[in-house]
Parts: sequence; C-alpha cells; structure tokens
Amino acid sequence: MSRPVIGLTCYLEPARWGAWELPAALLPHWYVDAIQAAGGRVVLVPPDEDGDVDVLDRLDALVIVGGADVDARHYRQSSHETADEPRVARDSSELQLYRGARERDLPVLGICRGLQIMAVAHGGSLHQHLPDVSELVHRVVPGAFVEHEARFEPGSLIATVMGTTDTIVNSSHHQAVADPGSLQVTGTAADGTIEACEDDDRAFVLGVQWHPEHPDRRTADAGIFGALIDAATRYRSTH
Repeated sequence: MSRPVIGLTCYLEPARWGAWELPAALLPHWYVDAIQAAGGRVVLVPPDEDGDVDVLDRLDALVIVGGADVDARHYRQSSHETADEPRVARDSSELQLYRGARERDLPVLGICRGLQIMAVAHGGSLHQHLPDVSELVHRVVPGAFVEHEARFEPGSLIATVMGTTDTIVNSSHHQAVADPGSLQVTGTAADGTIEACEDDDRAFVLGVQWHPEHPDRRTADAGIFGALIDAATRYRSTH
C-alpha cells in the first residue's frame, strides 16, 4: 500500500537562495523528516486566501505547523506591542483549512502555532505575551529552545501516544493558548500553560505547544507522528 499523504501548511516569508531573494512558501525540513520517518508522504499546502479547501479531499491528514503569532483580531483583541507582524494570508488560510479538516473528520496535528490556530478556530483566545502571566521561561530568544516539564491527563490521546503522563518538552514560543474554546485541555506545564489540546468529537485532532519535529525529540515524540500516520491510514481506507 502506498504511503498516506500528509498535507503540511507552510510559511510565506522572504527567503534567499542562490542569486534569488524573494517571498517564498517554505518549511523547515525537520517537519518533512519527521513525517517521512513515520511513514507518510508530504505535500506542502501554502497559504491561499480564496477560501477553497478542496485540497483537503486529496489528503489523508493535515499538519498545521509553527511560525509567527496569530493575528489577535481573529480572537477580537488588539495586538500586544511584542506581537509579530500579522501574516494575513497564512492566518486566513490555516483557519479555513482547519475548519475544513474538522468538517471532514480528517486527522489533524497542530504544532505550536498550529495548536493556537486550533484554539482560535474553536472560539478561544491566546496569551499574547507569556512573561506577563508566567515566570516560567518558555523562550529565551527567538530561534532557541528551552526545556520544561509537561503533564498529561490520564487516558487522553496525548498520554496514550506519548506513553506517559509526565515528560520533558522543548519550548520556543512567547504566546500560548489562554482559552481553548471548545477544545479539551489534556496537557499543561507547571505554570498552567496549556501544552496539549484535543477534540473529543473527532477521530484524531491533537495540538501540542512544543516542537516534536525537532531532531532532538525524534525518539521521545515518535509516538505522536506514528499515531498521526496510523490515523491517516485509517482515514484513507474509509474515504
């Protein structure tokens, strides 16, 4: 049987390669490596504001990846002074893709920003600057990771795929989910920061605040990507 097709959203950012310096749809290859290692075939899904999410009908699962802050206007707030410049096309596209995936019961994994997109789509909101609400360090500087403890609800999807209710995760974010909306919170850090959310109304919808795609997490977090591929394979067999 051919590998399940996993759609990964991607960045739309200035990039430079060879003689070129242009806006580019791009993605850290860590994500691709992680999906391929788990047995999936990767297709990139760049931002598209047209509202057409029919691409989801060609996929067996969707991964919403990390990146810049979600525009606070999507949860009816003004942007904090530390917030990133809004990625208008990406925000719109990923919110529509997530809603379309949920309508189809397509397996979804949200990573970092991806979890935050999920929460906003479910009517929730974000802490726009974590140092305002917590003394636990979740990011020292952009592009660097710290580690801290995370605990999961017994019997939850995240506890099942991780094989534990207590672990150490990596962290590089200055925003986090404040209100998960209709999602279920199944993982938190010691300071109460939401580390994992799930949608019990769907077969496989999981969001994590840390970065399981990081090469240093491949062994500890292999169960997350393995479970996604298993869910994608089941979805493919019934659709």
